[in-house]
Amino acid sequence: MKAPALTTNITWVIANPDGLQPRPVISINNKWPLPLLNFTKGDQVIANVRNQLGNQSTSVHFHGFFQNGTTEMDGPPGLTQCQISPNETMIYNFTIDQSSTYWYHSHTRGQYPDGWRQALVIHDEDNPYIGKYDKELVVSLSDWYHDQMPGLLKQFISVTNPTGAEPVPKSALMNDTQNFTIPVEPGKTYLLRLANIGAFASQYFWIEDHNMQIVEVDGVWTEPASASMIYIASAQRYSVLVTIKNETTANYAMVGSIDTDLFDTLPDNLNYNVTGWLVYDEAADKPAAKDVDAFNYYDDYTLVPHDKVEAYPDADMTITLDLTMDNLGDGANYAFFNGISYVAPKVPVLYSVLTTGSAATNAAIYGTDTNAFVFDKGDVIDIVLNNDNTGKHPFHLHGHNFQVLWRSGDDEGHYDPDNATFASVPVRHNTLIAPPSGNFLVRFIADNPGVWFFHCHIKWHMDAGLAAVMVEAPTYLQEHLTIPQNHYNVCAASGTLTAGNAAGNTEDFYNLTGENRAVAPLLAGFTARGIVAFVFSCVAAVLGLASIIWYGVAPIKKNRITLQ
Repeated sequence: MKAPALTTNITWVIANPDGLQPRPVISINNKWPLPLLNFTKGDQVIANVRNQLGNQSTSVHFHGFFQNGTTEMDGPPGLTQCQISPNETMIYNFTIDQSSTYWYHSHTRGQYPDGWRQALVIHDEDNPYIGKYDKELVVSLSDWYHDQMPGLLKQFISVTNPTGAEPVPKSALMNDTQNFTIPVEPGKTYLLRLANIGAFASQYFWIEDHNMQIVEVDGVWTEPASASMIYIASAQRYSVLVTIKNETTANYAMVGSIDTDLFDTLPDNLNYNVTGWLVYDEAADKPAAKDVDAFNYYDDYTLVPHDKVEAYPDADMTITLDLTMDNLGDGANYAFFNGISYVAPKVPVLYSVLTTGSAATNAAIYGTDTNAFVFDKGDVIDIVLNNDNTGKHPFHLHGHNFQVLWRSGDDEGHYDPDNATFASVPVRHNTLIAPPSGNFLVRFIADNPGVWFFHCHIKWHMDAGLAAVMVEAPTYLQEHLTIPQNHYNVCAASGTLTAGNAAGNTEDFYNLTGENRAVAPLLAGFTARGIVAFVFSCVAAVLGLASIIWYGVAPIKKNRITLQ
């Protein structure tokens, strides 16, 4: 079924969602918060996205959508499309073949935390819980910054921030406000669709004195699981059933509480919680929330998919990714998989796939720092991620859900197959937390030819290079995929190359001269702190020399002495 075409003019407006500071935000058709989108499984979606920002390029990614057969509509610039320059329009045209809870956001560097993000729902008459709830509602959680992202990114990836301390948000939001209420009817059951659309912080979520039944995670219906609190990483989604009490004498706090474990500093004025309320009685007080420590959160590793799909067969290919964070030669802190900090190539990877013939099966042509892996249609793929960092990292795979075969506890080091026990019916996600100094193993079937990102969904880390590229069935794509002319027009407007290898070489696909590269490593014997000290010493020396020169060239004043 063809859904109405979406006309989306991407513009700036002023908003003040936390009531603390008005600021420019990115809107659709001059309205913010952005519209909650509702689709039905089988809909054909046509979105005309016109960039009217004036000072920034843009893009849009429908997070969690498989884009089966339409990888060119997935959204990440440098992978499946070019940036949409100011005053240009890109047409996204695809058919939805899944259901449940998702969201959409810009996939342009650092942009969606400036407001370019919102939840969306895909309805399906085969939803296994239809008839078991009376009403459904969407609840989004997010962190909020008062400064715009280009400036914050410049400060974050800088020699003046050698430890890579991420900017701490100013507030937490629930449905883009701090005053969200849900009027409820006694005895009714509600399906709450929860989505963390934030840039950085995971959040704990609970409703006081109410039990939640988890029935969906990341677009996958699950067997009901009872929980008093759930933990929602950036980019994850859940659906929960909540049955309303029969009495109407009190209201109940509904809380999103920021996980501050990754924060290097804890500002005194940061309110870690955002509180909404289930409102039984408009005249009754809205009570303060309890502390997060009063609850235990449900471990979603034990969830069971409703369709009971068993573990896929043994892998044809295992991709091992070792996560580290370190400084490069400019003194700034970057993120790495296997020592490679991702840099987008000059030619979007999908366009290289389509224009390099048999060489498209060789990962080398996609760039030294693109971190590309190539596999065939139908292969079973394992991704082993070893987190050599002390932080929690939510990893998202485009184009697929994956089975979570194994996830270690904290501080357990690298994956050890001799100590891993697989579930027979593993939970499926498309966004999963890598535990601090721990590991996980996920598995998917390469049944969706395309070019797909695998990246950390903490925006700071993604833009610091924590990403890899999955090139799935390149020869199949060459035979079956045609890029729309509109997409080529957008590329032309941005001056982006659309043929050849990562460097745009159309004659020798293995010659990467001129490709985009990461910053060179630190010189032997240097440290980032040393560079900072050296830079400031040089600055001090220059200022000191300038003052000496100024003093030396100043006119000499003659003192008049009067003899009495």
